[in-house]
Amino acid sequence: MALSLHHLVIDAHDLPALARFWCRVLEWQVLSEKEREVIIGPSAEAGTGICFMPGTDAKSVKNRLHFDLAPDDQEAEVARLLALGARRLDIGQGEGRSWVVLQDPEGNEFCVLKPRRNLIAFAD
Repeated sequence: MALSLHHLVIDAHDLPALARFWCRVLEWQVLSEKEREVIIGPSAEAGTGICFMPGTDAKSVKNRLHFDLAPDDQEAEVARLLALGARRLDIGQGEGRSWVVLQDPEGNEFCVLKPRRNLIAFAD
């Protein structure tokens, strides 16, 4: 049986605002916007997208799932994301790590990695 990842679903308080933040981060577009669901992706034909659904619970602990973003230039990308509304977050990662921890406007953590060649190796 063939199986693929279709959507990653994120609970949000302000679906349109959070969806638009992530569209700017990923340079994606809003594909569908309904009262209780906003879907974003690189295109309607893409294999995987993100779906924002209403969430009523207040965030109280670190997310169990988060994005790791791999830019060509970590420092420039962190600056761009901060300008878009991300905030730095200290979760005890310490100095000298190969990633920078940020949070989106609703407090969801994500990491900006140093450049990578593939899923397991850093770029030289």
